[in-house]
Amino acid sequence: MTNVVLAWSDFILDFSDALGNVPHPIYIVGGAVRDAILRRPIKDLDLVTAENGMALARRIANLFSGDYYPLDDSRDVGRAILETQEGRLVIDVSGLRAPDLHGDLADRDFTLNAIAVDLHGDLQTLIDPLGGVADLLGKTLRQCASASLTNDPIRALRGVRQSVQFGLRIDSTTMRAMKAAAPLLAQMSAERVRDELIKLLSLSRPVTGLRVAQAVGLLGVVLPETERLPGLPQGMPHLYDAWNHALAVVDALNDICSTISNSRTDETAAQFNLGMVAIGLDRFRANLQQRIAGNLTDDRSRRAIILLAALLHEVGKTLVEPHSSDDGEIAYSGYAEISAQVAFDRLTSLRFSNSERKLVASLIRHQADDALRQERLSPLQVYRFWRSTGEDGIDLILLILADYLGTVGHTYDQQVWLRMVENAQLLLEGLLEKRRSLVDPPAVISGDGLMAALGLSPGPVVRDLLEVIREGQVDGQVHTFDDAVRRARAALNNGHAE
Repeated sequence: MTNVVLAWSDFILDFSDALGNVPHPIYIVGGAVRDAILRRPIKDLDLVTAENGMALARRIANLFSGDYYPLDDSRDVGRAILETQEGRLVIDVSGLRAPDLHGDLADRDFTLNAIAVDLHGDLQTLIDPLGGVADLLGKTLRQCASASLTNDPIRALRGVRQSVQFGLRIDSTTMRAMKAAAPLLAQMSAERVRDELIKLLSLSRPVTGLRVAQAVGLLGVVLPETERLPGLPQGMPHLYDAWNHALAVVDALNDICSTISNSRTDETAAQFNLGMVAIGLDRFRANLQQRIAGNLTDDRSRRAIILLAALLHEVGKTLVEPHSSDDGEIAYSGYAEISAQVAFDRLTSLRFSNSERKLVASLIRHQADDALRQERLSPLQVYRFWRSTGEDGIDLILLILADYLGTVGHTYDQQVWLRMVENAQLLLEGLLEKRRSLVDPPAVISGDGLMAALGLSPGPVVRDLLEVIREGQVDGQVHTFDDAVRRARAALNNGHAE
């Protein structure tokens, strides 16, 4: 393939030179070669060597003053993490999986990942025994061998992601293999399934990946709760069944996250609905970016986790008997709480962290909150919103906005949308700019002081009275110790603190 020019960074060229005195063969394989062909930034480097992979990874870490981690003793895989001028580079090094390089490449997942370059040779000379370059340039995803996916069913999920990520057509034989491998996913490590699911949700257009995964039977194994959503009817103003509604909410939430991200362009905010988000939330953009781009744990971003909440937010409807609401529309009473518990249980089985499980359950439980639909939020309503949600309310605001768009689609009411964005602005203003007056007012009386003033014993009544006092501070009726005592006494007399 002399017409293919690989775009190696300066560091990779220097890296090749620095390892020139290693006496045994070393090959760059897989994604880094693929990305060099596509002229994409390289953040991960996979190497295979004829000798000890873990020893070479440690040597690389020492040579470049990086960190070393043993990944898999049984498979001889080590990791070096280097800080370079081009950013962090993660280098995984393994021993050959077969007697020679060609056997190693044939044992990989897809042909576009089975291309190698000799690190000691010409970095423009490709080793491509399976025709991966032709498949890559021809936009085709093809398995390396007939048993590639059944040998490791996680590869089927990875293949869906890469087909979307690189705009590839899945070869018909490979598609059949994906469907055959789908049931075997249930036997795979929960952690590996979880990590591939998060990568799928981290795509620039995750809904496309979710639709493909659902069509080939993979998503139903990973998230069986979604299996009964297609065709589940919804009352007006829903335009879609429960499955397409969930995907529409994921899509809208992804668009909103993109609108407030660093990657926003004029085109991103060209639509009225996203344009209003860009304008209305602009002064909070830095705070929102920092939150959405951050990781809750390990390499799993908050953005991917809240997209997962959006996908699962109505799974409880499949477990609730539908009935007619007052206006004659189909309704599913109590579904939010059930959805929250079902999602929590599923994330538990997939080995998500406790913080991730709690966030998803909280978002789903509160996603029907009508705070954003009020005519205009009062200071007390702002206080109560944050009191009930904590800082996870930031994520909830974005989910509620997305849920509206995912419900009404192109029929959204501009005035309703403007009001929702304005209320989102008021809520964020309360938390981020007026926290001491609207969210965490400084105490004017302690629990001990309140008990002494009113002759109370410790217990829930004291807690409830302190909350009554805080609400009085927010609505401007409590400023001093005496104000607090008077308000607490009035609440006791009126039975509001029982």
